[in-house]
Amino acid sequence: MTVPERPFEPISFALAAQDPGGFAQRLGASFRSTGFAVISDHGIDERVLDRGLKAAKAFFALPEETKRSYILANGGGQRGYTAFGVEIAKGATARDLKEFWHVGRDLPQGHPYAEIMPDNLVVAEIPAWREATQAMFLALDAMGAELLRAIARDLSLDPEFFADPVRDGNSILRMLHYPPQPSPPPEGSVRAGAHEDINVITLLLGAEEGGLEVLHRTLGWLPVNPPPGSLVVNIGDMLQRLTNHVLPSTSHRVVNPAPERAAFPRYSTPYFLHFRPDFMIRTLPSCITADRPDRYPEPLMSQDFLVERLREIGLTA
Repeated sequence: MTVPERPFEPISFALAAQDPGGFAQRLGASFRSTGFAVISDHGIDERVLDRGLKAAKAFFALPEETKRSYILANGGGQRGYTAFGVEIAKGATARDLKEFWHVGRDLPQGHPYAEIMPDNLVVAEIPAWREATQAMFLALDAMGAELLRAIARDLSLDPEFFADPVRDGNSILRMLHYPPQPSPPPEGSVRAGAHEDINVITLLLGAEEGGLEVLHRTLGWLPVNPPPGSLVVNIGDMLQRLTNHVLPSTSHRVVNPAPERAAFPRYSTPYFLHFRPDFMIRTLPSCITADRPDRYPEPLMSQDFLVERLREIGLTA
């Protein structure tokens, strides 16, 4: 099985059923090279995705006062609305030019994670909001589980290795809106500053407007322009830690549009797949060698990792 020679060359998800080992090898090779992979032919129901995106666009079109009524006080931005200009990339000085809504996992009453994973908010002004957003959440969650099976194979683990660590995981569907920009945009600010993701893996549907760039270790900043119907997947810091950087979490950003596109908004719906809150992130023994000593000899609980990073990006005090 050959591996992609060009960064971000699409890998067909159809290969996962035809040749699971070959799909895992190609996916792993892309991740090890860039921390990212582009999946074509993902097979997720487009009607589900379209309804979710339509609901998101309807929410961001609501009056500012209405949107702000869905800010969850002291919630760390983990559910509901986060207003424009609140989030900041770790280590940055200028805030991102975006607003977003977070959808989490619906838990049954009395679930042991209920204190950590709050209930979702329902937008009363938009019909079938819960149905549309939860269907999108669950579709991406199921796809994430399939990709984790391939990642496990690539790491020479049992394909179901990740099933328990992500069961009832604290995953988030982020519905993002980057509004049209003045020309020139605010000095020093970009739509999303350079950052790495906190979580295990991120699943990102192709946005209508470009701007996503990835920091390649030898080629510098490269644009990622996936073909229609594709899924961009990247490694997060939690999986990087678990694998002792065998699978790297790579810096990426969303740059400001060219002047001729500044009047157009950008919508994006990344799905941040997380471990369950009480999972201990302990370096995989198979990822420790004489040439790759353990960077993280002390295990860290997933929830503690998340809380630390939310503070760093300005969502909690």
